[in-house]
Amino acid sequence: MSTVSPLRSIYVLNGPNLNLLGVREPEIYGYTTLADIESSCRALLADTGHPLVFRQSNHEGELIDWIHQAREDGCALIINPAGYGHTSVALLDALKALTIPVIECHLSNPQTREPFRHHSYVSLAAKGIVAGFGAVGYELAIQAALALVK
Repeated sequence: MSTVSPLRSIYVLNGPNLNLLGVREPEIYGYTTLADIESSCRALLADTGHPLVFRQSNHEGELIDWIHQAREDGCALIINPAGYGHTSVALLDALKALTIPVIECHLSNPQTREPFRHHSYVSLAAKGIVAGFGAVGYELAIQAALALVK
């Protein structure tokens, strides 16, 4: 008996330093770990039939490879590009190759932080942005992704 889902995956990709959630600058990012966020995303998708692909990398090229994979296997992509959002034209180019919805997600609100954080290349490819709600922002992004793929 096969356990393969007939529905395509929702991808949640996380950029550099997000592996340190819960310990890195908790006054900005909170005490919730990335594992906690993954668990809440899985719970939200449990009854939908959509598999979750949840990954984190500190390496730009690896994130790009996963975006390419989502192009083939995914129905929506949620990305917290972290610092790469402000610097990576390569990430933007990979996202622009997608025909599935892209949702940009940030734990903090970049618009209320340092001026260099006010610009995001990723935003140019995103259907929408969820920012400033902490870990619950991922749940909001999952809900938005589900609404967009119906």
